[in-house]
Amino acid sequence: MAYAFTPPEQAYLDITGSEEKFPVRRIYCIGKNYTAHVIEMGGDADRDPPVIFQKPNDAVVRNGGEIDYPVFTGNFHYEGEMVVVLKSGGHNIPVSEAASHIFGYACGLDMTRRDHQANAMANGLPWEVTKAFDQSAPIGPVTRIEDCGELTSGRITLSVDGEVRQDADMSWMIWKTDEIISKLSEQYRLMPGDVIMTGTPAGVGAVVSGNELVVHVDGLQDLKVRVGNPAG
Repeated sequence: MAYAFTPPEQAYLDITGSEEKFPVRRIYCIGKNYTAHVIEMGGDADRDPPVIFQKPNDAVVRNGGEIDYPVFTGNFHYEGEMVVVLKSGGHNIPVSEAASHIFGYACGLDMTRRDHQANAMANGLPWEVTKAFDQSAPIGPVTRIEDCGELTSGRITLSVDGEVRQDADMSWMIWKTDEIISKLSEQYRLMPGDVIMTGTPAGVGAVVSGNELVVHVDGLQDLKVRVGNPAG
């Protein structure tokens, strides 16, 4: 096949302890999935259907490192999350079968243009400009489920320059991982290579150039990200 120009490289994640790579197909994100975070964002913590949005796969920043302070925002926020990656999929996956589709887990950041998200929420507008921008999805190395077990509980934290800002347990998620996979499969055909960011706990906040973020999830390799200068 002859392309009109060189196609972009396949986005991928590293796999802990392996030379193999995990190819990224889509990035699904779950919003408002920890009760305290829903409340801090001014929402109702009832168990409504999960909020679903996507990021482009080229928003991935493998293993962290440095990201630019993005254009088109003056209020750049972190959201530390546990990430699930899939080895298989399908439509209408039962909750009882969801774990069989999991390849592994990683630490991730759902970086957000909070000023534009506030405007979108107030006016019923899409979230794309607030979530789906360049370098908005730093994700650490993937740990295979065989090496860490199914993660249904355990501490998740985010620190900024050594100060813990987010501190929760994954068991506090409103929609559990198996339920998220099942719910997503009602609306999309899930496929190998799909990445799911499972939501963030309370404690989100703004960062500026020079800040260092560390996301920790028990059983996984930490993700470290430094916020660089404004994007040119």
